[in-house]
Amino acid sequence: SDNAGERHLFALYPWCSQFEVDLYQNESACQTPLDRQYHGEILKLEKAGGRKNYRIFTYTDHDRFTNLEEHCQKVTDSDHEVPSYLAERMANVRRRRQDHRPIEASSLKSKIVTWEPSEDFIKNNHVINTPVQTMYIMGDLGPYGKLGHREYEHVLCTIKVDGNGVITVKPDFTGTKGAYRIELDGEKREVWKYTIENASVQVQPEEEEREQRVFRDLYGRHKEYLSGLVGSEFEMTLPGTLRLFVNGEIVSAQGYEYDNLYVHFFLELPNQWSSPAFQQLSGVTQTCATKTLGWDNVAYFCYPFTLEMFFTQGDESEDSLPQWPVLYFEVLSLDFWQRYRVEGYGSLVLPASPGLHMLTIPTWRPVELGTVAELRRFFIGGSPELEDITYVRIPSTFKGERLSRFGFRTETTGSVTFRLYCLQQSNRAFLETSALRQRMQSVLDRLGGFSQQSSVYNVLEAFQRARRRMQEARESLPQDLISTSASTV
Repeated sequence: SDNAGERHLFALYPWCSQFEVDLYQNESACQTPLDRQYHGEILKLEKAGGRKNYRIFTYTDHDRFTNLEEHCQKVTDSDHEVPSYLAERMANVRRRRQDHRPIEASSLKSKIVTWEPSEDFIKNNHVINTPVQTMYIMGDLGPYGKLGHREYEHVLCTIKVDGNGVITVKPDFTGTKGAYRIELDGEKREVWKYTIENASVQVQPEEEEREQRVFRDLYGRHKEYLSGLVGSEFEMTLPGTLRLFVNGEIVSAQGYEYDNLYVHFFLELPNQWSSPAFQQLSGVTQTCATKTLGWDNVAYFCYPFTLEMFFTQGDESEDSLPQWPVLYFEVLSLDFWQRYRVEGYGSLVLPASPGLHMLTIPTWRPVELGTVAELRRFFIGGSPELEDITYVRIPSTFKGERLSRFGFRTETTGSVTFRLYCLQQSNRAFLETSALRQRMQSVLDRLGGFSQQSSVYNVLEAFQRARRRMQEARESLPQDLISTSASTV
């Protein structure tokens, strides 16, 4: 096709249909400059002796057939299909190459939002699509003597070229497949078979090598560009150090007595654990009203939080196990009269294995005997609270061997759901420390962590051994055989 006219040249490539010849021979039928150009080309073609091919012709981007074909595409093959509202609106959004003018930075900043978009603006910006150019290779499959009727025109092949230079041919080149079939509806039930072959001239070795060199340069520059965006300054962990990331979310709280709930939480770091100076180890969610789902009243917080901490191996006895960080939380309610009540306490140990974890933690609250405490909680708010929230598990101030909770009265309340994404980072020395290796193996088996990491190390070691064997085998092969196989690939 001719890029200047977006159409084939009739004199060189007589791929025009009989319908077009009959239509554009009459100058009064020409409405656009392109139609008048077709009129001149057809007159020249008739003077040169007429067409030699009456069956095969093409439609391209600016032909009327292309506009109708893209506007009237159906989703199904039903004759009674009625296009939906979305299909009618999207039919007007045509992917076409447009002349984009450069926009200066000042005008771009001043028009971030278009408050009164025009219809053309909506059509051009409604769908983010790569502009394409389309050509339809058609076949006039009518009987002899009846060529030029639109009902006998069938699409044999569609060729599209997008703005990135990607060529799409549909249907594909025949190759080893059988011929494509078109069965006509009529008295004779004619069946036409055709094949599509790539008849391009083979590329010369010099041109192919030059093309590969251009590709290598392009990929090399793109790789350098990506490396510049990523950078090379990655923070590595020290030997004998584990880094733990937790991207968490307080999803919901359900089953509590009062409405308008919020959650206060904080993280306790045991010995040998530390966190960066900027890391916040506590937080408070927003106040959330509940909605009834089944038998429970559920408050959806969807409150995200991020935790980062480090575990540094110390000189402890071989029988001791490292303690894992604990997340303590309490659920409170706040009503219209600013009366707040403690609804429950709970805690969870951060998962020792990496990955996604969905945890639902039940809670409890302390209670007093008698009706006075309940009347006070109902009318003026307030209730017994824990002075030290770590009393939910083992108090941080406890130094004895046995912890007794005898006489401490509690009541079971609702539960809180957490979604935790855990990521662990450590170097190989963390698992291979001589004083740590045997003890950590039992720790990993009990806690479930790093089992994947150790298996990854085993896989990498096996890969390195196989790679060395392949290199040794490659060096022993003749050089001419290696060069031949490389050129074939």
